[in-house]
Amino acid sequence: MSAELIRALDQLEKERGIEKEVLIEAIEAALVSAYKKNFGTSQDVRISIDRDTGEVKVFALKKVTAKPKDENSEISLEDALKLDSRYEENDIAEVEVTPRKFGRIAAQTAKNVVMQRIREAERNLIFEEYFNKEGDIVTGIVQRIERRNVIIDLGKAEAIMLPSEQTNGEEYRFNDRLKVYIVEVKKTTKGPQILVSRTHPGLVKRLFELEVPEIHDGTVEIKSISREAGSRTKIAVYSKDPNVDPIGACVGQRGTRVQAIVDELRGEKIDIIKWSSDPEEYISSSLSPAKVVRVDADEENRTARVIVPDFQLSLAIGKEGQNARLAAKLTGWKIDIKSESQYRAAIEQQIFSIGGSYDDESAEESEDDYEAGYDGTDGADGFGEYDDEAAYDGEAGPDEADPEQDIEPEQE
Repeated sequence: MSAELIRALDQLEKERGIEKEVLIEAIEAALVSAYKKNFGTSQDVRISIDRDTGEVKVFALKKVTAKPKDENSEISLEDALKLDSRYEENDIAEVEVTPRKFGRIAAQTAKNVVMQRIREAERNLIFEEYFNKEGDIVTGIVQRIERRNVIIDLGKAEAIMLPSEQTNGEEYRFNDRLKVYIVEVKKTTKGPQILVSRTHPGLVKRLFELEVPEIHDGTVEIKSISREAGSRTKIAVYSKDPNVDPIGACVGQRGTRVQAIVDELRGEKIDIIKWSSDPEEYISSSLSPAKVVRVDADEENRTARVIVPDFQLSLAIGKEGQNARLAAKLTGWKIDIKSESQYRAAIEQQIFSIGGSYDDESAEESEDDYEAGYDGTDGADGFGEYDDEAAYDGEAGPDEADPEQDIEPEQE
């Protein structure tokens, strides 16, 4: 050990940010173990490294006593006073016992300690970097697949995408470049463990923030997202500036902005909904691309009855109930969808049950009330109005579906 070690530690402190004093203390602690192991002793020792020259000295720690019984752990007061006149009985005296060939052992031990501390420091830096990126997206390259887990190279570290975080239908091949959402970063003995996802709704949110400047600067706000990864996503947006159209901002000129997101999600359909503080308007918009005739909302129970034209019923419910399910999750309301004919039949049934017999006049009045809610045009009374840009790639044919369906909002 020499002054070269001190200079090397100074350099490490500047380049890596590892404190020199911390390294020296770690080397001293490691040398204690190395000394006991190589020289077969169990006595207490202290090792000191000169901060300027790098010289290493070993001191045996012995108790000062008038009549020592164990020379390895005790020293007479007379001998202790020869070392330092300030020693008194029961003090701990330091007796130098540095071996002649201890320099080589010290140098190797110091090297191992420094390398270990460098690795630990690098792991901590990587952990801090990615821990601060939790809830954000990063770009990585698929490296391999182990037990259905996809290992992704992020540059400085590797991330793991568990099977539950992989999108159904997506294939991950070697060297594929992907954008992934960082779900969690854990500190382990082997370094940081980074868990990422392709199914998390946050991935869609972050992609919109990257593609839409109005969202990034806060002019347009994403109020809610409901997603079935690989199939369809609904996103509700709101503009704080009345001169900015939130849907138009997200779609972009000729759909360029949303198309970039659809391409990244490998064809996943995206419905962009205008958020509204009016529950009836919001629920009506959430069922797009279906057109809604009427919405009866019960704010206390957060339930809503939605009336749609007969030919729009299957579109409103969606394939296997997907459209209605996503709308319920987006709004947080329980939604009951009925067609016009079902609603008319329900009114007639109520008339029979209340009056006991069919009354032509009362039936006509009920029908008149019903017709007042829908004047035969799309968007009547603020319901059902639908801008084609509101749902990108929102094609949906008349899928076969249960004509009446209660949809409970799912938990995020």
